[in-house]
Amino acid sequence: MDATQRMVCQEDFFNPLTSMGMQMSCILVISHFFHLVLKTLGQPGPIAQIFAGLVLGPSGLSNVDRVRDFFFQASAAEYYEIFGFFCRMLFMFLIGLETDVSYIIRNIKASGTISYCGILIGTLFGVAVSFFLHQQLMFNDKKKLGFILIIILVLTYTASPVVIRLAGDLKFATSPTGRLAISCSLINEITCLVMFNLIIVIHKKSLFRDGFLAILITGMVILVNKYVAIWFNKRNRNQKYLRNAELLFILSVLIGSSMIIEMFTRNSAINCFLIGVMFPKEGKTARTLLQKLTYSVHNFILPIYFGYLGFQFDASRLGSLSSVVIVVILVVLSIGGKISGTLVACQYLRIPLNEGVFIGFCLNLKGHADLLFIGQATNSLIGWNQDAYNLLLISIVINTVISGPTLALLMRREENLFAQTSHTTLEFQNPEEDIRTLGCVYGPRHVSAILALISALNGSHRAPITPYVMHLIELTQKRRANVSYHELEDDELSDDEDYGGNDVVEINDAVDAFHAETKIIVHLSKAVSSFATLYEDVCNAAEDLRASIILAPFHKHQRIDGKMESGKEGVRTTNQKILRHAPCSVGIIAERGLAGVPGFAQLLDSATVQQVATLFFGGPDDREAVAWSKRIASHQKINLTVIRFLSTESSRVRSERVDDRDDVEVFMSLSSLETGKDVDNAFLSNFYNECVTSGQVGYVEKYVNNGAETVAAMRDIGDMYSLFIVGKGGRGHSPLTTGMSDWEECPELGTVGDLLASSEYNVNGSVLVIQQHRNSKKDLMDD
Repeated sequence: MDATQRMVCQEDFFNPLTSMGMQMSCILVISHFFHLVLKTLGQPGPIAQIFAGLVLGPSGLSNVDRVRDFFFQASAAEYYEIFGFFCRMLFMFLIGLETDVSYIIRNIKASGTISYCGILIGTLFGVAVSFFLHQQLMFNDKKKLGFILIIILVLTYTASPVVIRLAGDLKFATSPTGRLAISCSLINEITCLVMFNLIIVIHKKSLFRDGFLAILITGMVILVNKYVAIWFNKRNRNQKYLRNAELLFILSVLIGSSMIIEMFTRNSAINCFLIGVMFPKEGKTARTLLQKLTYSVHNFILPIYFGYLGFQFDASRLGSLSSVVIVVILVVLSIGGKISGTLVACQYLRIPLNEGVFIGFCLNLKGHADLLFIGQATNSLIGWNQDAYNLLLISIVINTVISGPTLALLMRREENLFAQTSHTTLEFQNPEEDIRTLGCVYGPRHVSAILALISALNGSHRAPITPYVMHLIELTQKRRANVSYHELEDDELSDDEDYGGNDVVEINDAVDAFHAETKIIVHLSKAVSSFATLYEDVCNAAEDLRASIILAPFHKHQRIDGKMESGKEGVRTTNQKILRHAPCSVGIIAERGLAGVPGFAQLLDSATVQQVATLFFGGPDDREAVAWSKRIASHQKINLTVIRFLSTESSRVRSERVDDRDDVEVFMSLSSLETGKDVDNAFLSNFYNECVTSGQVGYVEKYVNNGAETVAAMRDIGDMYSLFIVGKGGRGHSPLTTGMSDWEECPELGTVGDLLASSEYNVNGSVLVIQQHRNSKKDLMDD
């Protein structure tokens, strides 16, 4: 109330609140201009925001007396400190909410080794240079130990919010190197913040009291959030998101607990991060928090925070040679410590040199906690002079300004570091590597099949899965012009208007139930566009997420009488365009099954073991189908059989070669006799030795002469399986499918897939048609 009165009731409108508001506004406007300019040069947003702060700060416009008097008021420090507290609290909570804890746990050896090697080398450098810096910056020998510890923290710290924002801007957040760098930055930041908190409480001689209080409050908030989130998820099930009052309650608990912790320990960043990590990830509560906080933090809080970092840069402090030398030493040691520590760790972990250099520059990014370190040291811990504070601040800004453009340059020069090809096909991907899937749904009808496929992929816990589901919403001509999706009125969001309506609620409920059953976190998003351009949203999302496969529903659905009925033609054209332009493999699922009989879409709800068949005729798409099948074979509710179709001539050759050898030798001898299909035979031979001989997968061979016999053979097994997996095509001319394309209705499914999904072909199982990524270099082997 007092602050508001001082703002609006004074004759002099130039007061701390208005000056701070003007600073924020100017930083946002100028940073947007810089971003438009620097974006063409490949520079990330934080660099533009720091430059905006430099323009407004003492090194720029604040050289003008009137501007300096307005922006640098003596009483404004408290306002900036309060604003900084809210910034730290919100983005650390958001980082915790978005952190992939399972990935960090799986890669804790690599992430921890790189982080602590950098910290160790930085500590050695910090100790070595601290005595020189103490002599230059301090006028007495008091509190030398505290000075050394602060210098070590400044040299070793990594700002994970800056790394995450930079990774998003430069689009390397989903690459293996980028994910490793983000994990390392989180471990580094938490470690440095823990060290800083220990220094503070030891300095205050209240280690046990303050530590116990922080742990107690954090634990209570985590417990409260757990039950509050569950309660909010169950209330008002027809709502897509929380009400503002409910959201305010959650944030109030976070703010209140953080303020209490700040009063005693001076830093609540770790507590906010832990509260975010432990917050329940399922339900509309987490979705609402992510939606609201992501927009506000990324578009307002972080830009202002980065701008304020540059705003404090004062080049006039570099007027003497000794000041320049001190800044150069700090910058060189910071970069050198991160690079050398990272390279030592990467050498031990056998990570390539170029990746090590890239991660090293990522870990050299500085940010909010550095200001906390030197600010607290100035206020109470050390009490050093303003020149020391400014020189350390300048070195922090220069480190970030150097590292950001360097990362952008490295990305352009080291394109192989972030190439998509290693993740665009399942055939050539390491089976134990994380697989990313992008499932597309147009409504609740498609959700069960897509989620069943995701669940099947998670059968082997050796191979982690990161699933994304995108709700595709058609943008029709009735929508008002220049209105965002979230601004549409309720009547415009009805099912009749095709903007999602209650479909969103049903999809969210299905995903929440799936998470409760499987503990798999599914990341939801939506795309609103016309059918003519909807495929672009899907392909762009798959590229940004580095998805290995896109899963899309067939445009037809099964009626009660078993016939397949066409849906919207736009769904079909979108699927066709996705198949042509996708940056990865594509799977189209046609859901079928007998009424009253649990089908593959009820994989989770039914206790029945699902019989799944993979049909192999040859070619890259069929190999991709088998690669997919290998990943689902270990699911406890799936019994997989691979059925290979061969010509009768192959049977004759095989019978001539059969003697006393065992099955594996016979199979491999067949592989050596088949000419023109060396890639197929080598692939199936490895698959046979790995999966079939162990009893995990069944293997059957069927010998046919032409397409008619192939159709007859498939009719014989039509009612035996709940899911058929088959490649789209890419096998060239094959006598096994001759004549089958004469009645082809949907070429996007391929010859075999179209037959299995047609109304005239009465099978009881759903059909998954897979197309391998067409631009894969490995595909050249098949030409």
